[in-house]
Amino acid sequence: MPVSLEPLDVGVQCCIPYHFRCPISLELMRDPVIVNTGQTYDRSSIESWVATGNTTCPVTRLPLTDFTFIPNHTLRRLIQDWCVANRSYGVERIPTPKQPADPVTVRLLLSQAASESNTRHARLSALRRLRGLARDSEHNRSVISTHNARDVLIGILFSESKANSLELNLEALTILSSFSLSESECAMVTLDPDRISYIISLLSHSSIEVRINSAALLENIIAGTRLPENRAEISNRDEVFERVIEILNYPLTYPRAMKVGIKALFALCLVKQHRHKAVDAGAVEAIINRLPDFEKCDAERALATVELLCRIPEGCAAFASHALTVPLLVKIILKISNRATEYAAGALLSLCTAAERLQREAVATGLLTQLLLLVQSDCTERAKRKAQMLLKLLRDSWPEKCAGNSDGFACCDVVRF
Repeated sequence: MPVSLEPLDVGVQCCIPYHFRCPISLELMRDPVIVNTGQTYDRSSIESWVATGNTTCPVTRLPLTDFTFIPNHTLRRLIQDWCVANRSYGVERIPTPKQPADPVTVRLLLSQAASESNTRHARLSALRRLRGLARDSEHNRSVISTHNARDVLIGILFSESKANSLELNLEALTILSSFSLSESECAMVTLDPDRISYIISLLSHSSIEVRINSAALLENIIAGTRLPENRAEISNRDEVFERVIEILNYPLTYPRAMKVGIKALFALCLVKQHRHKAVDAGAVEAIINRLPDFEKCDAERALATVELLCRIPEGCAAFASHALTVPLLVKIILKISNRATEYAAGALLSLCTAAERLQREAVATGLLTQLLLLVQSDCTERAKRKAQMLLKLLRDSWPEKCAGNSDGFACCDVVRF
């Protein structure tokens, strides 16, 4: 479990020795590593620093000539001893970190998994070890992906001898679903209708894990596919929306189902000509029912999906008929993030344009106050433009004391995201 010092007394946080803190995050290091300049950082922090394109040491500003980070075992043990000494203050001992994936080991495991001359047990064991490494860290996934892993996994997943190696297929699916796919890798799937059919069939598997992994892989494929016709080939398949929405509706005790479900649904709804299928499959009720439970990024994606569906008559009508749609959208404005505010405003603009009844309902639930705050905030320009259009649209529904102050809000076109 990651160590969190937030619940501790301020005095305890202040007493953390300076050299136990990562120079980047300023938090207690869990996996201290040494870079070639001699400085020590928490592994996750320095890996994120390098992943964003930085090639210098954050402290010394000297170039990082070697991106192999050496574990600082001595410092880690000192940190663990300090945690034990302060456990009465609520400090938990940091676990000994697992060693990062070794490229030689990764190549060997991929070779064992890909070789059909190996026994089924040996191939399955190799895939399970790869799955464990991929699950441990982003660094491990990066190492695995640089060794042609995705091509190998795609080959195993779509092996023709599925009846004799279903476990192999599903292990490959689990690993593959955690990677982003390149356009060429997506084409390996989308250009073969049988492969698409196989993934979609797994959305009905008895195991929820298999269903979630299948939905995650579908989302990765759609996200990595540029050609609209290839995206449409997936979203046009029978039952794909129904199966994805079933995942989204899975009990809250399984949060990954919600996260993957909304990502897959959003990806499918990017194909405009098939959005009505999402509405017919029950997407509107599923999103509205789940909206209060989403985490930040998932809430943004859910609201983006709402805005997309509100752009077609069927979707707009379905959201308009749900009693909680307008109150939830009004409540969310300015509460989650700038993106969430923009999508909520866009959806409300579509709904209020479609029905005068919803204009009155929106005003009654406090939308005017939210919009006036929005246009004065540091939200995106697109969000402000949508708010200005809404203010103009709702002008006839304003209280009389506010109507005289509305002339300053200009009308403009909605910018599609």
